[in-house]
Amino acid sequence: MRRPDMMAEERMAEKELTPELMRLVAERFRLLGEPARLQILQALRTGERTVSQLVSETGLTQANTSKHLQLLHSLGFIERRKAGQYVYYRLADEGVFRLCDIMCGRLEAEAAERQRLLGDRGEGEQD
Repeated sequence: MRRPDMMAEERMAEKELTPELMRLVAERFRLLGEPARLQILQALRTGERTVSQLVSETGLTQANTSKHLQLLHSLGFIERRKAGQYVYYRLADEGVFRLCDIMCGRLEAEAAERQRLLGDRGEGEQD
């Protein structure tokens, strides 16, 4: 049985992308194109963190971390809650990692193909 979120993704893949929808999708891909933001998302994968904890885990500056958190929050990738003097950040959902898994699978396939081509070329040179 397919999960409801997977069925929704399959339906979305069949829809025609309007110019506005393409703009929204591109905006999110641009946001994910920054390695520091992926680093922050990866750190949040195991649970809530404060800015200070994220700074410590990622090695980014506090100002840079705060800027990236604001952008990630504005596009719905993360949520935040205030508890006293601290603000805790967490993933809105795990969906972003499905995108990462797709891309990692693609990178692995490309690397395997390059290796196969180099291996074939290397074998021909040994003759």
